[in-house]
Amino acid sequence: MATMTKHLPASATVAGATPLLAFVSAGNVLLGHGQLATLPRGPAATLGARVGDFFRAAGPEAVLAGALPFAREAADYLVQPLQISRALPAAPAWAPLRWSLRHEPDAAGYAATVQRALDLMARPGAEPLTKIVLSRSLIARAERPIDLGALLPRLAADPAVTAFIVPLPDAGGAPRVLAGATPELLLAKQGRQIRSHPLAGSARRQADATADASAAAALARSDKDRREHVIVADFILDTLAPFCRRLSAPEGTTLFKTRSMWHLGTAIEGELKDEGISSAELAALLHPTPAVCGLPRERAARLIGEIEPHDRGFYAGAVGWCDGRGDGAWHVSIRCAEIAGEQARLYAGAGIVPGSDPWAEAAETGAKYAALLAALGIEMEEKRP
Repeated sequence: MATMTKHLPASATVAGATPLLAFVSAGNVLLGHGQLATLPRGPAATLGARVGDFFRAAGPEAVLAGALPFAREAADYLVQPLQISRALPAAPAWAPLRWSLRHEPDAAGYAATVQRALDLMARPGAEPLTKIVLSRSLIARAERPIDLGALLPRLAADPAVTAFIVPLPDAGGAPRVLAGATPELLLAKQGRQIRSHPLAGSARRQADATADASAAAALARSDKDRREHVIVADFILDTLAPFCRRLSAPEGTTLFKTRSMWHLGTAIEGELKDEGISSAELAALLHPTPAVCGLPRERAARLIGEIEPHDRGFYAGAVGWCDGRGDGAWHVSIRCAEIAGEQARLYAGAGIVPGSDPWAEAAETGAKYAALLAALGIEMEEKRP
């Protein structure tokens, strides 16, 4: 049986401190204070067994929360908080920061990467690449450390998203967290009932109401975006079906909006055959979905490692929590940044399918930075040369 690593409780009153981890959505708050234990780390394939061992020792009232990395073979990072609370404390005032920015790559470099992927898709082969999701990164550095307690309510300002802050393993420098405002539910479980809400196919929101309605309508009728979305929804339905006695998408594909983006979304709901399977195990089976990786998943993930200039780490994996009954909620870790001290590394990606336009995909990634840029108080506009 795997053993959990114990941590001594913090001497401060944990309820009054900046939380170790947080999940905040419309009408739902989960804050974790202090760190009691760490789940033995390992790859996605072993998560279900490790979580089962943990809760047999810790009991049904315990909670594990944290992050699954993008790469299935990489080690996850889940912790048991010392204390759970369900109410947001008063947030400190946000003090504006001065920022320096560096793209990895810039819009032109990203468009070139997209063209490379399209060229690979056009080549005949035994394993055709149906879709690949390519990301880029923006490194923002401030003149002083970023205040996470003040950042959290800014991330949660959009009621359509789940704001989150989760700790990441020590990398030898300032403590690291993954912070974001994700719109995408990977898997939620309560008893036998499960839900998922994949998003794929996107368009930037517009300030003018007429232009915004036109952007939504164009997305709804876009053949390219609908093909991209069907790949994701079918993958999730096919992956969950063996575990369910009932599984459906009763509303079909609909438009979903955040403050910065329109998306195509499919609300999926089901009833499990076995109530005992944990939300963490189901999340590990699903991630990374074609919404953040591609199809075939293994080939797309391999090519992402070869093409992208940065290691994704915990970006485009999953963040969430699970209790001893297996209930919990896991979200795709997008619209996020890795934060350490005064530095934030933002990530954004776009799904590439045959027919994608490289510069349009570059513009989409720029739009997807918007939620984090707004929360951090950064003004940035990229223009096509």
